[in-house]
Amino acid sequence: MKMKHIDVLIIGGGPIGIACGIEAKKAGLSYLIIEKGCLVNSLYHYPINMQFFSTSELLELDHIPFISAENKPRRKEALEYYRRVTHLHELSIHLFETVLGVNKQAEGHFIVDTSKSQYSASHVIVATGFYDFPNLLHIPGEDLPKVSHYYNDPHYYANMEVVVVGASNSSVDAALECYRKGAKVTMVVRDTAISSHVKYWVKPDIENRIAEGAIQVYYNSQLTAITPSTVTLERAGESITLTNDFVLALTGYRPDFDFLRKLGITTQNEVDLLPTFHAETMETNIANLYLAGVVCGGLNTHTWFIENSRIHASMIVKHILEKK
Repeated sequence: MKMKHIDVLIIGGGPIGIACGIEAKKAGLSYLIIEKGCLVNSLYHYPINMQFFSTSELLELDHIPFISAENKPRRKEALEYYRRVTHLHELSIHLFETVLGVNKQAEGHFIVDTSKSQYSASHVIVATGFYDFPNLLHIPGEDLPKVSHYYNDPHYYANMEVVVVGASNSSVDAALECYRKGAKVTMVVRDTAISSHVKYWVKPDIENRIAEGAIQVYYNSQLTAITPSTVTLERAGESITLTNDFVLALTGYRPDFDFLRKLGITTQNEVDLLPTFHAETMETNIANLYLAGVVCGGLNTHTWFIENSRIHASMIVKHILEKK
């Protein structure tokens, strides 16, 4: 049976992958979106009460209004919005299908192998984000069941002793929510203060809870070891051991660099592992292979967001049409 050939294969079914599918369909290109999990898989795994930093209009796709109860929408509203957008455009998308390999043929097209099938495509867009790969601490005990690099619902930690590692938005949200469900929360922060990037309406809250002693914090500190009943941290050469039930190591995330290397995408430097792509077209060092969305930032995961990378979709499709 002859393999079906398509113009554009999009890896990743998040907001930017959806945007790429919309633009490809509007341009009359044959396309397919492949997502290894559920629709907008990364957003689905965000904390259950998460509120976006961006306003709803900055998260919109194809000028379809995003109506939310508050100025800044929450996770549940975003899931519903992107589901409705996908349904409205009747997008061609395969869920729970993992891309295993992308091989460029001598003729110039790509053969894409997945967990369920094989495809032939003239162009490939990688819009895989970064949320699936946490920055590990690389310390003893990090693999214990009490340790998680993701946070979901504060009720799970009620009345327990919880260490939260980090001082970014995710860490601060987790610390505040767990505290308000009755957890004894201790934050371990390697810097001298809570991050300046924390949402402006949340930052005073965490700083006030720290000031009044409701949430304990160790600045200029790093976790060095975890046991089933304790954690050990180091501060200014001093080793401190605390009794502990759970550790939320919310130390950030990174793109799947191994996958990008496997595709043959090079990096611009070894400091921030910024992948190679043309800023005007989003095409990588491999012809007809493109990057879109937050994956473009390398280790600088605060560079690209939904709001400023939605345009990647139209940039890429425009370049494809110019080639055709």
